[in-house]
Amino acid sequence: MEEAKCSRVKVESILSVVSGKPTEPGKVHKLSMLDRAMGSHTIHIVFYYASNPFLDGPMPSDLGNLRITLSELLDEYPYVTGRLTCEPDSGEWLIKFNDAGVRMLQATVDASIDEWLGSADGVEERDLTAWEEMPNDPSFWSPFRVQINKFKCGGLALGLSCTHMHTDLTSATMLFKAWSEVHRRQPPTHPPIFDLPPPPPTPTPSPPTPSPLPTTPTKMATATLKFSPAAVDKCLSQAPADATPFDALAALFWRRVAALSPQAAPTKRSLSICVDSRDPSQHAPAVPYAYFGNALKFSTLTVDADDLLSGGLGKVAGHIHHHVAGMKKEEFSSEINATGGMYGSAALTCFNAEHMVEAESGRGIMYDAEFKKGERPVHVSYSVGNVAGEGLIMVIPAAEGGRGRTVTATLPEEQVAELCKDQVILDLEPTLILCGRR
Repeated sequence: MEEAKCSRVKVESILSVVSGKPTEPGKVHKLSMLDRAMGSHTIHIVFYYASNPFLDGPMPSDLGNLRITLSELLDEYPYVTGRLTCEPDSGEWLIKFNDAGVRMLQATVDASIDEWLGSADGVEERDLTAWEEMPNDPSFWSPFRVQINKFKCGGLALGLSCTHMHTDLTSATMLFKAWSEVHRRQPPTHPPIFDLPPPPPTPTPSPPTPSPLPTTPTKMATATLKFSPAAVDKCLSQAPADATPFDALAALFWRRVAALSPQAAPTKRSLSICVDSRDPSQHAPAVPYAYFGNALKFSTLTVDADDLLSGGLGKVAGHIHHHVAGMKKEEFSSEINATGGMYGSAALTCFNAEHMVEAESGRGIMYDAEFKKGERPVHVSYSVGNVAGEGLIMVIPAAEGGRGRTVTATLPEEQVAELCKDQVILDLEPTLILCGRR
C-alpha cells in the first residue's frame, strides 16, 4: 500500500478576527438563485509573496499588524462575518449578519516558495487554504477563512477560502485587494455593494440546496501551466484578429482534452463557458466591479466533433470568441444546472478571467494586492472545490503581465498526467508549477 504523504504545512494556531463596528441587529441578506446554485462549490485563492509584508506596523508581531487591518476591512464587509441560516418554511438560504468574525489560521511550510511551486501539487496546495465543510447546523460555522503560511525562505502565502454561495472569484479577489489597500492606509478602490436590481424572471429550474456533491468514482487532479506572452501570441496568430488570449488558450485545451478523452463515435462536442458580468466590454450594462456576490454567466457552446478535433485551433478559437461575444450582449442571466455543481458536471467548463486584466497596465487586478508598496504577489493561484465530471480549465492573467496567462486545469487524474506531457502543449514551452514533481 502506498504511504500517505506527510503534509509540509503545519497549522500552529487558529483564532477569530472580528470587525470593530457592530452590525445592524436582525439584518439578513437573501441569496439569489445563482448563489444557491453554487452551493456545492468552494473557492480557494492563494497569494504568494517573496517576503512578509506584515513585519512593519504598530504591533510588535506580524500577526498583530495583520489582524488590525483585517478587522478594519471587515467593518465594510458585514456579509463576510455573517452566518448562513435556512428559513424553515421556505427552505431558502440567508446570510444573517452578526459579529462572529472570520477564522484565521497561522501555519509554517517546510519549504521555500520556489521549492513549493516546483514540487507541490493541487492537493497539497489546498493545505494553504484549510477548509472545514459546512455542518448540518451552520449557525456557528465561519464561511470565510484566512490562512497565513510562512515559508522557510521568509516568504509568505495568504490563503483565502470561502463558500461559492457567498461570492465568486472576482469579488473574493476584490476583497483581498481592498484589504491590501486598507493595510496601506488607502481607501478601497471599489467599496463593496451587496445588492443589485433583481434580474428579469427566467424559466430556470430551482437549484439544489447547498450540500456536497455526491461521491464520484472519478478522481480529479490539478496542474498549473504558465504561458509566456510569446507563447500566447503564437496561439493568437492562428486565431481571428479580434480573439483574446482566453479564446486561444480555451481552444487549445478543449482540443487537447477532447483528444485525450475520445467518446464513442461522437458527432457533437460541448464546452461550458463561464464569463463574469462585471466585464466592462459587455454591450449590456455590466455589473459594477464593487458588487460582492456571484455575477457569473454559464453558457454551453456545441460544435461538430470534426471541427473541434480536425478543424484547427484558429477555427475553434473563432467559435469560442463568437460565443463569448454573444454572452456579453445578453442581460444578466445564467444557465443553472439543477442536477449538481456548476463546474464540469454538464460539460468541460472554461473560466474566462479577461475582465480581470487592467486596460492600461495589461496586468491582472490580483497582482495589485500590495500590502507593502512595490511588493506585488509573485504568483496567485485559483481553484474551485468539488469540480466533477469533465473538469474545469481556468485562464488567469500571469504575474508577468501583458498577454502572459496561467492555465489551471482540474481534470480526471489520468488526463492531467497526459496533459502535462502532451507535445502540442509542450511545444509552447509552458512553465509547469504545482504539478507534484517531487
